[in-house]
Amino acid sequence: MHVLDAQATRRALPFEALIPALRRMFIEGCEVPRRHVHQVGSFTSLLMPAWNAQHYGLKTINIAPGNAARGLPGLHAVYQLFDATTGVPLALLDGDEITARRTAAASALAASFITPARPRRLLVVGAGRVARLLPPAYAAVRPLQQVTVWARSAKQAEALAAEWRAQGFAAQAVNDLEAAVRAADIVSCATLATSPLVQGAWLAEGSHLDLIGSFTPQMREADDACLAGARLYLDTEEALEKSGDLLGPLSRGVFTAADVRGTLAALCRGQVAASGSQGDGLPGAGRGRTVFKSVGTALEDLAAAVLAFQAASA
Repeated sequence: MHVLDAQATRRALPFEALIPALRRMFIEGCEVPRRHVHQVGSFTSLLMPAWNAQHYGLKTINIAPGNAARGLPGLHAVYQLFDATTGVPLALLDGDEITARRTAAASALAASFITPARPRRLLVVGAGRVARLLPPAYAAVRPLQQVTVWARSAKQAEALAAEWRAQGFAAQAVNDLEAAVRAADIVSCATLATSPLVQGAWLAEGSHLDLIGSFTPQMREADDACLAGARLYLDTEEALEKSGDLLGPLSRGVFTAADVRGTLAALCRGQVAASGSQGDGLPGAGRGRTVFKSVGTALEDLAAAVLAFQAASA
């Protein structure tokens, strides 16, 4: 059995390989039961299984809010990969790295279909684990010219911009979120916000809004106006049940479930109109906005784990 720590898992999942691997898995599909949730003493444990004919994977995420007082991260995850025929363990991988990298890769995969082919300016809202991966993920599918970052902590935003500059990006931290949103072609939010940060009135015509946070009904990153009249895509239909960014506007009639243009699987399979990979984009680039809302799926974890295992086995 291969054991991949955080560094090894990271090294095995470059976005240039991970994004196509996600696309293949969305096309082929796999079994994804609903996650199991267990209260284990003072922390919550989530079990996320997925399998296909070749591989069975299980991600375990332990969430311990009290860890902050202990000087420890509040979330820890591991991923176990097995042979789907024999049950033989194949790999144990760092679950935090898998989650962060597949999340950023899913946003980039969606953008490859539904954003204009030549966006110039990416704004990242947030400065956490997923946020720091967004420029390299997007750069794997779109030729970015400028990256800006806004975070509640100006110090963290400055540090992240410096990190990106060291990677070769023209990056800078900004303090004025409204001005930054108005200037951006792509706005990607990866926060734990519980009230809207981005307002629809700020979004430029033809821009793309990527919403990664808000994976519970209590969380929100965008106001109702961000959804009104936008072309809305989801990673899975489960997002309509989980995300506060969708549940609130849905209950208020801002949009209906029938207004959702499609899921990532539908985009990857060519079952819905895609916009980005051809010319300046279809449908109607420059005539409206697109929104992609993700809440994560075990399908993405399985795709990433299989890719990392194959890299380790090569």
